[in-house]
Amino acid sequence: MSVDLQLTDEEARWVARSQRGDLDAFNQIVLKYQTLAYNVAFRTLQDGDSAADAVQDSFLKAFRAIRTFQGGSLKSWIMRILVNTCYDVLRARSRHPTDSIDDLPMEPDYASHLTDRSERPDEVAERVELAQLIERAIATLPADQRLVLTLCDVHGYAYEEIAALTEMPMGTVKSRINRARTKVREYLLRFPEQLPAAFRQ
Repeated sequence: MSVDLQLTDEEARWVARSQRGDLDAFNQIVLKYQTLAYNVAFRTLQDGDSAADAVQDSFLKAFRAIRTFQGGSLKSWIMRILVNTCYDVLRARSRHPTDSIDDLPMEPDYASHLTDRSERPDEVAERVELAQLIERAIATLPADQRLVLTLCDVHGYAYEEIAALTEMPMGTVKSRINRARTKVREYLLRFPEQLPAAFRQ
């Protein structure tokens, strides 16, 4: 396989060895992208066990399909498999009622990403409280809006990348992100008493 400019040298070696059936090499790919994959799956599916299963299934699919990878962004290729797997999970549960958002788990390591060692304990507490409120707001969104908002605002994907990952038209991506942002704002404004004091108008 020729080395693609979007692959690092290390990734190119992992891919080449994985395409020859080297499981240890593929495990290096898993280690590099499993946290990102889990974070996206968790926010999309809103359930830790479902997210972990989706990630495991996605990497199994990726290993089986690695010989078809012909270059480009390895991260995008893996994320496209994950997005399709999440869609499969959502379709399978579509006839079942949604859990109450009060029962939804907080992503275990999410708050730790928001910690600034220079902040006072009360500032950290307010920041974590706000993060939890925003997570609850995101949890109220339809799954398709949760997915694109997570990819865009949490993980920093550009509209073009999201359109490629989800196989949606660009206009649909922009529209769903805008609607999701509006709904999150509206949710927060409906519950001003839940906002930390520093964030109240």
